[in-house]
Amino acid sequence: MSGMSVLVGLRYLRAKRQNHFVSFISAISMIGLVLGVAVLIIVLSVMNGFQREMRERVLGVVPHGTIINSDGFVQDWQPLVETALANDRVINAEPFIDANGMFAFRSRTSGALIRGIDPEFRGSEDLIRQNMLAGDISDLSAGEFNVVLGNSMASRLGASVGDKVMLMVPEVTMSIAGIQPRSKAFTVVGIFNLGAEMDSTLALTHYNDIGILLRKPRGSVDGISMQVNDLFAAREITREVARAAPGQLGTSWLIQDWTATQGTLFQAIQMEKRMIGLLLSCLILIAAFNVLSSLVMAVTDKQGDIAILRTMGAKARQIMGIFIVQGSAIGVVGVFIGTTLGIIGALTIDQIVSFVESLFGLQVLAPGVYFIDYFPSDLQWLDVLKIAGFGLLVSVLATIYPAWRASRILPSEALRYE
Repeated sequence: MSGMSVLVGLRYLRAKRQNHFVSFISAISMIGLVLGVAVLIIVLSVMNGFQREMRERVLGVVPHGTIINSDGFVQDWQPLVETALANDRVINAEPFIDANGMFAFRSRTSGALIRGIDPEFRGSEDLIRQNMLAGDISDLSAGEFNVVLGNSMASRLGASVGDKVMLMVPEVTMSIAGIQPRSKAFTVVGIFNLGAEMDSTLALTHYNDIGILLRKPRGSVDGISMQVNDLFAAREITREVARAAPGQLGTSWLIQDWTATQGTLFQAIQMEKRMIGLLLSCLILIAAFNVLSSLVMAVTDKQGDIAILRTMGAKARQIMGIFIVQGSAIGVVGVFIGTTLGIIGALTIDQIVSFVESLFGLQVLAPGVYFIDYFPSDLQWLDVLKIAGFGLLVSVLATIYPAWRASRILPSEALRYE
């Protein structure tokens, strides 16, 4: 592209046009690019933030991999834990018991997933330890029948630390009075706050205590759970541990990873991110069409100038270069401003939403409904580069047809009515 094309193209961009409508369309084109790029960066950053929060909060509590004996219990589980911890890719491993039950306190009830753990192991409960509102997981001592509840469950029951709640499990006891549900009073020693779903369904107790209620052999567990350093290799790592287990694990052993229970959720988040990105990319495409239309009108507006340049010896490719430079300049400025605003918006989205909420008295994310009550943002520079590159690409492509059309203008035809 010659220096003349660049010089004239930039001069056309700065010069006042006789046709003010063309200037208006050019301004709209630039504003469209700014909005499209900025909104796409902000929305994808928020989607990344929600994905990060889900990964850290949900998978920070849900075991990444489990090895369970489907026969009902494992008594000699210590060698299996040692084998798991010997794997370099396993962060933590611990025994556990999972059971479904229902808590009752006064006249209120709440269904729950009761997880029996050993507080001496620092496994998937580390995130809960960091988000305790009251009490401590260390108070879950064997034989004391203590329990730690999620904040939403505790609120639903109206229970607080020190209260005794009745836990009923789907097992029955035969007595003189007939068939009765198996139940036991547990003392609330802690309340944690992770998010709406976990807070309303999860309760922690010592595995010995829930084992007694379920009539399991003393000291036995369902199996072991693991946290690994690579979420997407959890299945492979869990199988490695199972193959290295002392003795040969028989057909009664069930090997699972987090994708069996939470995989659909994360696939849905990934799909939403792709679809939202695709839909918002249409804003940039619409802005590119505005660039195209503004250049088509600019070519019509500058036919006389184009004819004069051709008669002075300008070649067709130089004329094309003029309008490619003009349209590309609109794209570069629009993408630059949009990227800058998008980065600022992504880094301050939580403050912006808080200001809007306080201004209009709204609450966008209710903590009792969503697992977080703020807008998380995870600005990924690769996304920024992709969006900015896409914006520049479609802006340049939009200039090709108007520039080609300008290069085909015949001086004799253009100057006939001048």
